[in-house]
Amino acid sequence: MPLSNRRTLTQYLIEQRRRFPGASGELNALILDVSIACKAIARSVGFGALGDPSTRELLAAAGAVNVQGEVQKPLDVIGNEIFVRTTEWSGNLAGLASEEMASVRQIPAAYPRGKYLLVFDPLDGSSNIDVNVSVGSIFSILRRPGHDEAPGRDVAEADFLQPGTEQVAAGYAIYGPTTMFMLTVGDGVAGFTLDPSLGEFKLTHPAIRVPEDTQEFAINSSNSRFWEPPVKRYVDECLAGKTGPRGKDFNMRWIASLVAEAHRILMRGGVFLYPRDTRDPGKPGRLRLLYEASPVGFLMEQAGGRASTGRQPVLGVVPSALHQRIGLVFGSKHEVERIERYHRDPAAREAANPLFAERSLFRD
Repeated sequence: MPLSNRRTLTQYLIEQRRRFPGASGELNALILDVSIACKAIARSVGFGALGDPSTRELLAAAGAVNVQGEVQKPLDVIGNEIFVRTTEWSGNLAGLASEEMASVRQIPAAYPRGKYLLVFDPLDGSSNIDVNVSVGSIFSILRRPGHDEAPGRDVAEADFLQPGTEQVAAGYAIYGPTTMFMLTVGDGVAGFTLDPSLGEFKLTHPAIRVPEDTQEFAINSSNSRFWEPPVKRYVDECLAGKTGPRGKDFNMRWIASLVAEAHRILMRGGVFLYPRDTRDPGKPGRLRLLYEASPVGFLMEQAGGRASTGRQPVLGVVPSALHQRIGLVFGSKHEVERIERYHRDPAAREAANPLFAERSLFRD
């Protein structure tokens, strides 16, 4: 189909709204605001070191350690400010939360308040910017509990602590050779490519489906000494190739950008693992549940894939804190289900006991 005949993101959202005659249009407006924020971030990322000097005040805030204990890159700060300024004014939001903000952000008194909550990672994979590798923005939209009974009240952290099953929309933008916007509103996954000549996102990937089987997996193998036995078993079987128990060869990938990993899997299948491990017993995983794992999990499930902690579906996890971390496995359905079976296998769990591990007192 010629690019000029493709539907825009606005047209796609209007068609989705027609499925719900009573819809107010607030969700559509909010998603369009998010897409505008992503366009602005794409421009900032594209300029890189040639960026607008008017951003100096924001850049001065970079280098600080955020609530995650991570050093903020300049574009982390800029991206967060772009998201806030682009979405808080319209009257569609009750409040926001972000990886870069320690607590929830109230909508200023000068603006009307709506019924939705926005959680986001403004620039996922920002450590890759210096080496010009694809990065992205991730977002999730929830309804504010109790809006009908008390519209306009301040939001609390507890309002955001909803399982992924409660998301009304989620998606990401990826800033690579092209800028793409991937979206689900609970009716499958659609992909849009930014037409730079018009400044519009055009529908280029309708009804995306993740293949159920794959021969590709992604994991950070430098953490292998910390893996739990089920994860080690799965990776070892993949690496054994045709002569191993899987009877086929696998390719291994690792980009160190969640958006880029998710995008590759949506485009061609695969499985991604960033599991819980023993490196830091106080952290049950590395990825953030609310604004990384939940939205990516929603996209995967809507595209026919699967997303899990290894022990349970990630969309069923009820958050206990705004910046809660979690283990995450997602991608081609049959591979994720296999990893879940390995976590349920009593023999694999028993192997966690050092007396019965490979290097044990009872080694042959």
